[in-house]
Amino acid sequence: MASDSPASSSSDGRSNYSRMLVEDSNDVYGIGGAMLPIFLNDLQRNNDKDLVEVTLELEDDSIILCSVTPTANNPHPPPISQSPTAVTSRLRRKFSWLTSSSSRASSTDVSVDHAITSRDARKLKAKLIRTKSSAQRALGGLRFISKTTNASDVNELWKNVESRFLCLARDDGLLAREDFAECIGMADSKEFALGVFDALARRRQQKLGKITKAELYDFWLQISDQSFDARLQIFFDMADSNEDGRITRNEIQELLVLSAAANRLSKLKEQAEEYASLIMEELDPENLGYIELWQLETLLLQREVYMNYSRPLSIASGGWSQNLNSLKRTSVVHRLSHIVRYAMIENWQRTWILMVWIVAMACLFTWKFKQYRNKAAFQVMGYCLTTAKGAAETLKLNMALVLLPVCRNMLTFLRSTQARLFIPFDDNINFHKIIAFAIAIGILLHVGNHMICDFPRLVNSSAESFALIASDFHNKKPTYKDLVFGVEGVTGISMLIMMAFAFTLASRYFRKNLLKLPSPFNRLTGFNAFWFSHHLFGLVYILLLIHGSFLFLVHRWTQKTTWMYISVPLLIYAAERSLRTGRSEHYSAKIIKVSNLPGDVFSIIMSKPNGFKYRSGQYIFLQCPSISPFEWHPFSITSSPGDDYLSVHIRTVGDWTQELKQVLTDDNGSPCTIGRAKFRHLRDVDSKGLPRLLLDGPYGAPAQDYRNYDVLLLVGLGIGATPFISILRDLLHTNRAVEDHTDSNTETSVSGDSLTSLASSSMASSSDKKKSKRAKSANFYWVTREPGSFEWFKGVMNEVAEMDHKGQIEMHNYLTSVYEEGDARSTLITMVQALSHAKHGVDILSGTRVRTHFARPNWREVFSKVASKHPYATVGVFYCGMPVLAKELKKLSYEISQKTSTRFEFHKEYF
Repeated sequence: MASDSPASSSSDGRSNYSRMLVEDSNDVYGIGGAMLPIFLNDLQRNNDKDLVEVTLELEDDSIILCSVTPTANNPHPPPISQSPTAVTSRLRRKFSWLTSSSSRASSTDVSVDHAITSRDARKLKAKLIRTKSSAQRALGGLRFISKTTNASDVNELWKNVESRFLCLARDDGLLAREDFAECIGMADSKEFALGVFDALARRRQQKLGKITKAELYDFWLQISDQSFDARLQIFFDMADSNEDGRITRNEIQELLVLSAAANRLSKLKEQAEEYASLIMEELDPENLGYIELWQLETLLLQREVYMNYSRPLSIASGGWSQNLNSLKRTSVVHRLSHIVRYAMIENWQRTWILMVWIVAMACLFTWKFKQYRNKAAFQVMGYCLTTAKGAAETLKLNMALVLLPVCRNMLTFLRSTQARLFIPFDDNINFHKIIAFAIAIGILLHVGNHMICDFPRLVNSSAESFALIASDFHNKKPTYKDLVFGVEGVTGISMLIMMAFAFTLASRYFRKNLLKLPSPFNRLTGFNAFWFSHHLFGLVYILLLIHGSFLFLVHRWTQKTTWMYISVPLLIYAAERSLRTGRSEHYSAKIIKVSNLPGDVFSIIMSKPNGFKYRSGQYIFLQCPSISPFEWHPFSITSSPGDDYLSVHIRTVGDWTQELKQVLTDDNGSPCTIGRAKFRHLRDVDSKGLPRLLLDGPYGAPAQDYRNYDVLLLVGLGIGATPFISILRDLLHTNRAVEDHTDSNTETSVSGDSLTSLASSSMASSSDKKKSKRAKSANFYWVTREPGSFEWFKGVMNEVAEMDHKGQIEMHNYLTSVYEEGDARSTLITMVQALSHAKHGVDILSGTRVRTHFARPNWREVFSKVASKHPYATVGVFYCGMPVLAKELKKLSYEISQKTSTRFEFHKEYF
């Protein structure tokens, strides 16, 4: 063995040193490798006293073998045949990767005998890459059980595994191989878990069908090991079925099939052979037919190199420090002040509307209460009468107001005016529900006080007391039956029954069909029951007018104010419905194309009716008379206002949509085209024989105001992406038109010979700037569970990716059915995804140029990055999907707005 020699340094950045060569079993990639001590023993010819000194020279990316000389205290110097030069030559031949990266001679002027092989060079580079800090951050992947790195968490998880072992173990106390997945918490990835089981069993040189609790614990320790090397070895062993330390293409294919099955990716499973060949092509350029552990590790650590096609959302760290420097913990007082500010600033529109409404009801109740408090009837019926009459006055107001939030045409018009600045039109349905709740309370107070309080007091009053109000009852004291079955009583009770029925079927459990009732009562659930029951209110308003005209204690028509409250809202609503009916007959859409898409979705492309104008983000109602002449259903428009056609994407989630799909695609062999949606050559499709569709709209939606913001953050869940597809297309077309106009102005100013042309072009340019819209860039996040969903808008995403040369639109697809990046079950898929896109420019999951991320986005990180990229900008956050995510996005919009210079304004739309 060689003794240490002093180290010396040079000005060129290298370090020359001699050191003892010691076998290090823990570093198989260490200097010299595991075979170096064995080779040195061979040099010694089994003489323990033969010592040599090896001088190495280290550079950033290379190791230079300078010399091999006998030590001064070596009593047996090597023979001539074993001169230092010969020994050096043998070392170079044996360990050919220990060589200089340049042609510069070493300190002993020993030339290189053999050229370095390409695979050995990559092996050395892999070792160097691993030591870099950027690579170290990537070593958190290949998790088999959880994200945790805390040993106590792993121990806690083991307790759960242990309890499941006790439940699953057979009578002999052994756990069967087929129960291993459920026992370790991977029941949804059984095939992959069995692959882990077999790999761990092969380490024991056994083929196990059952294991004991002790063996299970040993397996658990291995898969829960937080060392990346340990997890990488397990992953490698899963593919290395013959335990030869090498992985062939067939073995990679088998592991790909396991990963695809664990993530429910049937399409990838079918293409496993192709993707296995892709991995071999990248990792085995020498065509040796196998790869080794270090090659697999290299691909894992360099995945981001292949993924660099994705446009970055973040900017340099300087921007982060400028705009995110206050993202830190705050005190309780500071948080409370933020809550107050949020209530005052973010909700001021809702607050003032609700306050005005509440004050109006309180004033009306108090006014009517005092009015009847001073009447003679109070002496007979007391506070029961005043409470009932006060509640009746609020009912008149609310029965008038409840119609306005559902007048869609009026709201759509008001959205385009300055009224949107102080009226929260996005909350129209919520306000409608709040008013309905107030109506229910008013009915309870009004009807309850009449039926169980003032009516009995009137019937049982003394003759002297009744004499005070006898003229109001034609000097005849009524019985309780007379009061209940009179005009006022019958109309009141009838309204009560119909409204109770409508309110019940409008509740979430009935409307969403969450309540399962036996036949035939199951017809009372679902949207149709809600829709038809709500039309009972037409009869309710007629009865209300009659009810308000036959009051017991009021005789002058000027004091019967019911008609005064509801006449104007009724006229507005009647005009609204008349406009809908007439417009639907005028806007009869001609179907151009129908396409079946994955995930129970189909698209309809229709001709645009004459005079039909809309904005991106708006929606329309469709009716198919061949299904039902009464039912109208809303759908977001997915085409752009600049297109010469209308398109909608419909998911079959109810009876009507299922029947519509059947009518359009299977109606007597109609010649409609079935296939993937394409947005070109639309007029080549013959649509004769297809049923007629009636169209009503367009109607305003939160997303239509996207032009009011500097930057857009569009978030769609599943089919909730539909309103944003139109926005993306419209943004792209608008930006392209601005570019074309700018180019034409430039040409005019350069080629024009007269000052007039230059002045006119400048004036036009300045005019366009005044008219230009604010929205210049957009970030689109689409989160879906089904890989086939990406087929819905594949053409649009590819078109945006091809035409968006300035990177103004960032698209991010997230597939939640795939385990998050870093999980061992998705690691191989991530590798294939990176390689395929680097080679073909297409994502293997979406089939587009847009990268697909796994699991759910980190929304806090998304908001922070947008804020860092766009300081002092106003970001419009538009969300369409299930309500569960809306709360988180709304909270983050407020929180990041308070902590950065970027302001986020949140808008939601549920489907």
